[in-house]
Amino acid sequence: MTVRLMQGNEAVGWGAIAAGCRFYAGYPITPSTEIAEMLSRELPKLGGIFIQMEDEIASLAACIGASVGGLKAMTATSGPGFSLMQEHIGYAAMAEVPCVIVDVQRLGPSTGQPTSPSQGDVMQARWGTHGDHPIIVLYPTSVSEAFDLTVTAFNFAEKYRTPVILLLDEVVGHMRERFESPPLEEIQVIDRMGTDVPPEWYKPFGDTISDVPPMPSFGSGYRYHITGLYHDPMGYPTQRLDEINPWIERVHRKINNHLEDILLYREENVEDANVVIVAYGATARSARHAMKLARQHRHHVGLVTLYTIWPFPEEMIQRVARIARRIVVPEMNLGQLALEVERLVGRHKVIRVNRADGEMISPQMILDALEGA
Repeated sequence: MTVRLMQGNEAVGWGAIAAGCRFYAGYPITPSTEIAEMLSRELPKLGGIFIQMEDEIASLAACIGASVGGLKAMTATSGPGFSLMQEHIGYAAMAEVPCVIVDVQRLGPSTGQPTSPSQGDVMQARWGTHGDHPIIVLYPTSVSEAFDLTVTAFNFAEKYRTPVILLLDEVVGHMRERFESPPLEEIQVIDRMGTDVPPEWYKPFGDTISDVPPMPSFGSGYRYHITGLYHDPMGYPTQRLDEINPWIERVHRKINNHLEDILLYREENVEDANVVIVAYGATARSARHAMKLARQHRHHVGLVTLYTIWPFPEEMIQRVARIARRIVVPEMNLGQLALEVERLVGRHKVIRVNRADGEMISPQMILDALEGA
């Protein structure tokens, strides 16, 4: 085991390499640029490919093409670039192309403050594209979790044949912490499912028991039609409802039927809590400190740290709400994930702690909210 002082963005890069990423296309943008810088040095050493594209739209397009060719692919950006990528995120969802999109958030809207932290892209990560499709969004709170959840993002992308978004706030992306690198043989790496049927029998978007069709690489004897239009099991555009509706149901089913695998979170001191804090990212670190201070004064406060924010862990939140009198949701925005909590448990039960001026939410801000709970 190697111990290093590592930056969050650097951990994302190493996590991608450990997961088998061998293609990166991106455009430099603060505060995510260190990911591109690191992979531009390291990927060529491993026979991988690094390309600086002309913009963020082209970056994700290149990743989609590389993934179809058989490479695990990733790009990274920040808020303005993430907005530009939305069309191709929808395309990857429609074509069921695995890829990982990292968004290291900064204060916005527009150019905002490129070096200030924010959690302002939470709703964009879920609803930024047009149309109805599921999405998986992961969110680390530390440098080591940035590594682990990058590996997980690739595993989910390959396992469920879908784009996966990894959100960081600027604090997690730029902080440096002690990082213990696990032995490579201990890291679980999942590869996409291939097929052994002859090319003429292969259905790239056909029904399977897992709802995830196999995906052989272009150039391996298989080729098929890929389109952003609704398509039949062979990939060709269709307007037939008996082909469109089964596709819509299947792509939602392949996520919704595997929530036990996808939903990642940590509960602390929830079983006896009168008040539970629900937090994510760097804000969860402030929340944990606030919880510890509150419990020192014999206040029964619990904490739920979300690592998967989409799909949203509805059943868990409802269960916690049956235990706790109030739920406190701190966020570095004006209340985005709080909307989901309120939808599930009612606005009367939720206390928001919001900040959108480019500064961290402090433990004291959360403690003040606990006093009012």
